[in-house]
Amino acid sequence: MIQLNNITKSYQTGSESIDVLRGIDLTISDGEFCAIMGPSGSGKSTLMNIIGCLDKPTSGDYLLQNENVSDYKEMELAKVRNESIGFVFQQFQLLPRLTARKNVELPMIYAGVKKKEREDRALEALQKVGLEDRKDHLPSALSGGQKQRVAIARSLVNNPKLLLADEPTGALDTKTSESIMDIFTMLNKEGSTIILVTHEQEVADYASTRIMVRDGLVVTESAKGAAQ
Repeated sequence: MIQLNNITKSYQTGSESIDVLRGIDLTISDGEFCAIMGPSGSGKSTLMNIIGCLDKPTSGDYLLQNENVSDYKEMELAKVRNESIGFVFQQFQLLPRLTARKNVELPMIYAGVKKKEREDRALEALQKVGLEDRKDHLPSALSGGQKQRVAIARSLVNNPKLLLADEPTGALDTKTSESIMDIFTMLNKEGSTIILVTHEQEVADYASTRIMVRDGLVVTESAKGAAQ
């Protein structure tokens, strides 16, 4: 599903070049549940942005489903993001004036899906995360956990091959976090490839593979249950 070959990412600050990723080699298989961990400034969020086609590497090759997307133009990357990748963020990123169902419909609007099909697929996605009874509520009337369920439903509606979650439980209490991670576990068992960034060991323990990033490099990669 994902192959990163010697990926680097640098940013220019005045006359100084800041190397954030310094040669990442990584393979993530179809159907894998992977947690990316690392201290602040390690490069894990930059790595996630490149995997999600939100940013481009400075050098190296990124193969997504056997397609080298490293040199794609922005319009091509936008198409990949909309059709192949679902995103879940820590702060939910819901539009406050739209109902839960309308928020879930947004990716389908960009994809040109007709209104009736949008409504049906959005309701189906909300049912999957146990929130169909809140379909007509605005985000202000939802709890943090409910907002994240809406965000997960939104990430699913275009049937992406890959789900990316950036600190998906960071704004939630422990019990709500567990319910959100149970949803990710269910989706993975149904065949979704899931990559999440987290600093919480309890969250990473749900994943089948843990990748530790430090100073712009992958320093360890371990399967669940393997000796550390």
